[in-house]
Amino acid sequence: MDRLEFEPTAKTPYVLLDPNGKIKFRGRSIPEDVSVFYDQILDWIRKYCSAPNPYTEVDVEMEYLNSGTSKYMLKILKVIKELDMKGQDLKINWIYEEGDDDIMERGEYYASILDLRIHFIETE
Repeated sequence: MDRLEFEPTAKTPYVLLDPNGKIKFRGRSIPEDVSVFYDQILDWIRKYCSAPNPYTEVDVEMEYLNSGTSKYMLKILKVIKELDMKGQDLKINWIYEEGDDDIMERGEYYASILDLRIHFIETE
């Protein structure tokens, strides 16, 4: 699998998809056509989860997610949850700024509905 890296724009986040077990999302996500940006990311994650690294770490450090991005993030985390269900070593970090209750609660929502262990990290 190839390592993919997307540099951030005004409307899309930084994304790192590393077959060595590192997946990272950071920034704002307000793309006009969410599927154009996220379909290839979701495809990569599905392929990765079919033959994963022994340890996978996922960092989600988003400032803002529009409703379309939120739906894709749910799909992405649902696919990643398969690693946990297969007994793989998985760590998901949900990183949010101090006082950003909206982003924190979004992570709590995903953890709750997916029954997924997420480590919440508050930054200043």
